[in-house]
Formats: sequence, C-alpha cells, structure tokens
Amino acid sequence: MTESGEQAETETKPQPTLLEQMGGVSGLIYSSVPVVVFVLANAIFGLQAGIWSALGSAVAITVLRLVRREPLQPAISGFFGVAIAAFIAYRTGSAKGFFLFGIWASLVYGGVFVVSILVRWPLAGVIWNFLNGTGTAWHKDKPSRFGYDLATLALAAVFGARFIVQRWLYEADYTGWLAFAKIAMGYPLYGLALLVVVWAVRRSDKRLKALEDAKATEEADTEAALRVKYSQTPASET
Repeated sequence: MTESGEQAETETKPQPTLLEQMGGVSGLIYSSVPVVVFVLANAIFGLQAGIWSALGSAVAITVLRLVRREPLQPAISGFFGVAIAAFIAYRTGSAKGFFLFGIWASLVYGGVFVVSILVRWPLAGVIWNFLNGTGTAWHKDKPSRFGYDLATLALAAVFGARFIVQRWLYEADYTGWLAFAKIAMGYPLYGLALLVVVWAVRRSDKRLKALEDAKATEEADTEAALRVKYSQTPASET
C-alpha cells in the first residue's frame, strides 16, 4: 500500500466512541464482577475469602481481555483498583473497608474537577481535546468554554453524589448496599454525565467550525478586494 493510501485509510478510519474508550459493554460488566464476587464470597465464606475471590476475578478478567486482544487499560486500572480496595479491607479487617478507597477517591476527583472550573480550564474540555489532538482553540471561545464548564460540573456532581451516598452507607455499616451503590453509581451514572460532555463537544465543534469558516470567508473577501484594487489601472495613465 502506498503512503497516500495509508494516509487516506487513517483519515477515513472511524474514531472510537465514548463507550469504546471506556472499554465497551464488556468493560461495564467486568468492572462490576469483582465487587459482586467480593460481597457474595464475604457473605458466605468470610472476609479473607472475599478478598482473594475479588483479586482472583480481577486477574481472570485481565487474562481474558489479554487472550481476546481487547483493550487492556481498563482491565489493568481495574485490577489495581481492586488490589488497593482488597488491601484496605485486609488492613481494616472489615468488609466495608473494601469500598473506602473509592469513596475518598470520589471526593478528590470531584474537588479537582471543581477547581479546574474555577481556574477556567475545565477538565472536560482539557481531557477531550487532548485525547483527540484538537488543540486549545475551544479555550479561546467563551461559549465553548462555558459548555465545557457545565460538562465538568456534571462530572463533579457525579463524584460528589458518590461520596455523599457511599460515605453515609459506609458509616451506617451497610456493606451490601455499598456494593449496590458502587455499581449503580459507577458507569450508569457516569454515562449520564457523559451525555452532557457529548453535548458540550458537539456545541463547541459546531461553533469553532462556524468561526473558522467565517474567518476563511473574510480572508477570501479581503484578498479579492485587494486584487481588484491593485489590478485597476489609474485613470491618469495612458
């Protein structure tokens, strides 16, 4: 294949969707498995069995994705998350400790997203445009930045809701409900926030394209006017 053919193929290759970037439908399922396994094994066989069962399921998922040649990043990050949660549960000697890391991580993430809005670099816009290599033109456009502010605020609200609800369940010692909240307030709630991100992205892309087209038209008109001006022969010359 020629270089031009490879370039054309690259340009026409569809970009992965948000769901695909999150690991696809299988990624949504895989992320819930270790939590469910932990709660069931802990309820039936005790804490130690729950910890090792959760770790074993995380390893099995990683190996499965490797064999099936699926994206490994979600599985690897998920494994380390389970490993940290299992370690905390082991150190605290309590099943609810399995969820402690995720609870406080939600507070930290939510705070970071809020701060990014305050400093006028909303993370929803920063991350999206960095991953897609579209630069920082969105940041110079106030309406685009406002849209990303709303998207970032939606994500911050998700993390804030996770912290408040799961922290309360943790203090109340409702381990089973903690597991349910972790799953229900995970990808499903995150997906709702991503709808706001998609809206902000499309709104920004539409605005930036319109501004670019307007600028190109203005430059073309200016160039045409200059060509007419300097192509005219002065009346005094014969």
